[in-house]
Amino acid sequence: MRLPLPLLLLFGGKAILGSLADKAFLSATAPMLDDEEKFASYMPAHLRCDACRAVAYQMGQHLAKAEAKSHAPDSSGRQELSESIYTDVLDRTCSQNWQSYGVQEVNQMKRLTGPGLSKGTEPSISVMITGGPWPNRLSMTCFQYLGDFGEDQIYEAYRQGHETLEALLCGGTQGSCSQENPVPREEL
Repeated sequence: MRLPLPLLLLFGGKAILGSLADKAFLSATAPMLDDEEKFASYMPAHLRCDACRAVAYQMGQHLAKAEAKSHAPDSSGRQELSESIYTDVLDRTCSQNWQSYGVQEVNQMKRLTGPGLSKGTEPSISVMITGGPWPNRLSMTCFQYLGDFGEDQIYEAYRQGHETLEALLCGGTQGSCSQENPVPREEL
């Protein structure tokens, strides 16, 4: 059976429109931030584990780039940085703009999101709030770790692997991701 072209387009158009109408409606709203999340100069406690993991990731990325540019391999063939270089790299890491990080609400929980933070199961649509106080809070968190642990200890942990660096900064009994500091560890 041959249908005239206008009739075929009408039936084809109806089929296309029908399939669009069958799709679920998606919507997203920005996370509702409380006063502490909006106005405090410090990183709120429930976001400190995510912040620590973001700082560890950025430190590792910046140190790896600096090592790749270095021309002084150690006995294992890896590029080892001088103290003055890794100190400068870590300082620049903390001084970066941190604009790629923000807060997103997943399963009624606010989480810090950005490079180096696990994505896991995400909603099909979501809103992330960036800018505002988050870049400054991440920078302050980074500088706090430099003061708490020192560049030498951080660089030695980095040389042993990302997990060791993250364990140094975020683990331990008083770390941001420890069991004594109960912060939800659900992956995004």
